[in-house]
Amino acid sequence: MGTMFLGRDELGKKDDDHKPTKLPWIRPRWAAAAGGPRSKMLKRLAAALVLAVFVYLFISNLPTDVPIRDRRHPVYRPEPESAAGTPRAPGPMPKLKLVTDPKPQRPLSIPPAPGPPAQDTAAPPAAYNGPIKFQKLLPSLQAIYSTDGSSAVNKNVLFAAASLKSAALLLPLACQMGDELRSYVHFALVGGSDIDMGELRAVNGIGESCQVIFHDARPDFAAISTTDRLRLSSARALHHINNYMHPQALVVDTSGLEEDYFLAGVRKQAPVSGIPLVELPGNAHSRLAWITKLDSSSLAAWDKISIDILIHAPPASSGSLVNLLKSLSGADFSAGSTPHLTIELPHDVDRATAEYLKTFQWPPGRSHMPSHPRQLTLRHRIPRSRLTEEESSVRFLESFWPSNPKYSHVLVLSPQAQLSPQFFHYLKYSALQYLYSGAAMTQEWDSRLLGISLDLPSTHLDGSTPFTPPAGKGATPFLWQAPDSNAALFTGQKWIELHALVSHLVEYQHSTRPAMPAFFTDKLVSKRYPSWLEHALKLSRARGYWTLYPSETTARDLATVHSELYRAPEEYERELVRDEAPVVHTTELPVPRGGTLFESLPGGRLLPFGEMPLLQWDGRVMGLADLDGAAAAYAGEFRRAVGGCQALAAEDLLPKTSMRDLFCMRDE
Repeated sequence: MGTMFLGRDELGKKDDDHKPTKLPWIRPRWAAAAGGPRSKMLKRLAAALVLAVFVYLFISNLPTDVPIRDRRHPVYRPEPESAAGTPRAPGPMPKLKLVTDPKPQRPLSIPPAPGPPAQDTAAPPAAYNGPIKFQKLLPSLQAIYSTDGSSAVNKNVLFAAASLKSAALLLPLACQMGDELRSYVHFALVGGSDIDMGELRAVNGIGESCQVIFHDARPDFAAISTTDRLRLSSARALHHINNYMHPQALVVDTSGLEEDYFLAGVRKQAPVSGIPLVELPGNAHSRLAWITKLDSSSLAAWDKISIDILIHAPPASSGSLVNLLKSLSGADFSAGSTPHLTIELPHDVDRATAEYLKTFQWPPGRSHMPSHPRQLTLRHRIPRSRLTEEESSVRFLESFWPSNPKYSHVLVLSPQAQLSPQFFHYLKYSALQYLYSGAAMTQEWDSRLLGISLDLPSTHLDGSTPFTPPAGKGATPFLWQAPDSNAALFTGQKWIELHALVSHLVEYQHSTRPAMPAFFTDKLVSKRYPSWLEHALKLSRARGYWTLYPSETTARDLATVHSELYRAPEEYERELVRDEAPVVHTTELPVPRGGTLFESLPGGRLLPFGEMPLLQWDGRVMGLADLDGAAAAYAGEFRRAVGGCQALAAEDLLPKTSMRDLFCMRDE
């Protein structure tokens, strides 16, 4: 109380004795409180409550299925089960939830900008040209982590379509490829359709067993987008997909049913993204069904392969040459670009050949499309004299050179050959499988393969001994050390080696004449065949190479060689008896005009090399180890005939593309 009232002794004192400056200030208890502690506490509690409610609402509305993206190393996570509790399908084909909310959680967009305004039902069709957002693409891309999509080399193959008609053509092929389990197969729907992805699968009969991962790559407001926006969205969708998937090949429909804006967009973006583009023609389900048997590694080389055709026409061969060119004009080249054709003409060209070449169009149908580049080369020899063995071999090998040894190959055709319409499909299918597939790269099949023959020979290389394919007639394709000169594809790498071998042989022969060793003068190949075939046999024996020959059933669907049109090689024509009936290919096989490639292949597929019989050059069946031993022995004999290898180190004798090891020469 003393703090509130003065003492009795102080009551009589003047007020001046109690000035405020003399005593410390004390707030009386009866004064009104200005913002006391209780009021502040209530305000703090109210603010904390409001903040807690805000945080709760924010957290409860966060998406739970979108992880934080690490742009240095993207991580993809499959979606959880659907709201109904339906479990996701096992394996590489997750069941992706279709997003119908027009407000995406994490859209992929270009450029970053606020979302487009709400759709106006009164807006004219195809009038929207706002920023592009892919509202439904990210969830499916998050589900492909196990496909190693972040790596530039993987097993992903992408089918894409904007037209629903094209989608109906591609989806069965995609499912067939997925069933092979050699690649991760994806299908992306782009463009301006508004069909639900589930409905798309249902109307095309695509069930849960189809091993394909689906992606909705359509932009927002696709149904009212302008053509320019759809074209740009097609390219940008491929760009985004490539960042997450890195597909080894993009398969599209070019039969005339696909949207032009889509093809324009992907054709522009695919080279920029480094994606090989596989353009399927009409009736691809029957004409190119074999692509479903290829893996991602093979398809990655689809548009890298180039094949040239080389024909050496002997004198007075107009009938056979015209028939061959007609069969080439009727061939189906829809599996790739039309090959470049080179025809080596003799000095004396008969009138019938000259007249036919005046109107011959290459590529076929170029007269209807004059803007297409002409891919025909005619070479007319100057010397009037007949060619010698050396001149013939040199002229032949100088007719072609691979621009890229890994992907450039040459098809050598004899004028008496006639090809079926589907020969090019078999060649490309075989080349992709045996040179570029995952199994081929792992087992180095390309290091052994000299060429791929379209013809089944009836005699050995001596031209007289009948040849019987291993395991009976028409049973299986086989590998033979003996090369073919009638209709065979030679790989670019082996062509370079053959070129180097002949170059060194010519130089060696000029330096050792007339004392040429018998090893190089003895012939194992009949003079009914061109002289360069002897050199190709030497290469095969020294390196252990082989040529792939088709089974009899397959050969019937590829080519035939007409014996009645046979002409002896120019370099040997005077040595052969003119009135002797030719023995080469006495059995002619009809060239078919229908059917599919699968009908003639064993089991509808190409066999691995390990499942084929292997023949030595003389026709004896042998194993790979025996072939390697025979190659090493022949290479040693070759070096001894040349002489001088004793001074070389062991590493100088290792096989080289330059072939200098066979001629006891160090690489420069």
